Amino acid sequence: MLLFGHIGITLGAAALAARPFKKRIYLEPAEKTTWFFLLSRYMDIRLLIIGSMLPDIIDKPVGQLIFRGTFSNGRIFAHTLFFLLLITAGGYFLYRRCGKSWMLILAAGTLAHVALDMMWKIPATLFWPLLGFHFPQYEIYNWVNNILESLMSNPYLYVSEAAGLVIFLWFSIWLAYRKKIRSFISRGKV
Repeated sequence: MLLFGHIGITLGAAALAARPFKKRIYLEPAEKTTWFFLLSRYMDIRLLIIGSMLPDIIDKPVGQLIFRGTFSNGRIFAHTLFFLLLITAGGYFLYRRCGKSWMLILAAGTLAHVALDMMWKIPATLFWPLLGFHFPQYEIYNWVNNILESLMSNPYLYVSEAAGLVIFLWFSIWLAYRKKIRSFISRGKV
């Protein structure tokens, strides 16, 4: 999956997950049906968006650029269950100790990324290091052409990217219409 699939679908899923909790917080009458407003009451949406891309932010440069000869793979350490458990445990510790939830929000975004990448289909990576210390290697040449070809021929990829783009555009237009872009960028709240 690519950029809009990860960001948009994670954002949409989180907004849907926040809906059952709307009775627990006070809402202005005009905001009662606004999904993104409700989500922003629970978390900094910016962190969720970063978390939804965090495994690629870490692994793509490391596995495809810096250590290309060693790994030759853009899905390595940050696409593992070990990384997810590590960031979740760190987030839980910070939350219990200091009341800070930022790392748990990153972990939620990372969980969505790992699920959307269907990492269970690559158990050597998902369960690293339990199944060995090596990651599968792939030929990484003409990767831009490979992405474009997959985007045109793989239904999972183009449908998820289209759905993610629609949700991301919906969120962006919603922010612009309510004049909340500056508030979102500076505080993560809408």
